[in-house]
Amino acid sequence: MLEVRDLQVAYGAARALWGVSLTVRQGELLCVVGPNGAGKTTLINALAGLLRAREGQLVFEGRDVTMLAPHRFCDAGIALVPEGRRLFTGMTVLENLELGSYLARSKAQRRETLEQVIELFPVIREKLASPAGELSGGQQQMVAIARALMARPRLLLLDEPSLGLSPLIVHDLFAAIRHINAVGTSVLLVEQNVAMAMEVSHRAYVLEEGRMVAEGTPRELLARSEIARAYLGV
Repeated sequence: MLEVRDLQVAYGAARALWGVSLTVRQGELLCVVGPNGAGKTTLINALAGLLRAREGQLVFEGRDVTMLAPHRFCDAGIALVPEGRRLFTGMTVLENLELGSYLARSKAQRRETLEQVIELFPVIREKLASPAGELSGGQQQMVAIARALMARPRLLLLDEPSLGLSPLIVHDLFAAIRHINAVGTSVLLVEQNVAMAMEVSHRAYVLEEGRMVAEGTPRELLARSEIARAYLGV
């Protein structure tokens, strides 16, 4: 579905990603884990079109999207839930959700999709008229994911969805992520909560200092003692 080939990204003269390659298969839930500063957020922002590749190629569903304008990535079928949620806090929850469905094809199905995301996150229904800034952190994360789903993406990118949330909320959030994938949306998850990420994912990549150092199923990676100790907190 998504092929990343020898991706290099830099901030000015500072290289952040060095020849990163990965594949997201159709219907897969894939995670990328690694220590702070490994380049995980840089990677996911590049896959969403927010950062331009200095070298390498991004191919989505057989189409080269490397040089696609950032606002066209959503139209292509890719949606991002950024780190920190980035809701419009002065707008209502409903207004935030509607912003996710501004494209013609998703706007035509807005009512149906709205019901689907409310079913996924029932707490949203009673908060639709509330300013997004008044919600708890966990509720805001649910709205951020729901807003991305309003675009009806085929690939959902999630950047640190558990950041700053209580263990109970994290458990519910990852159950929702697993459901999103189960009903047909491919998911690429960047996450520091390695245990939860490994529990829900089909495959995983380990990123360190801008380079991929390992890949495999969670079971395969956990069975490699040097990887488990150095990167997976085991």
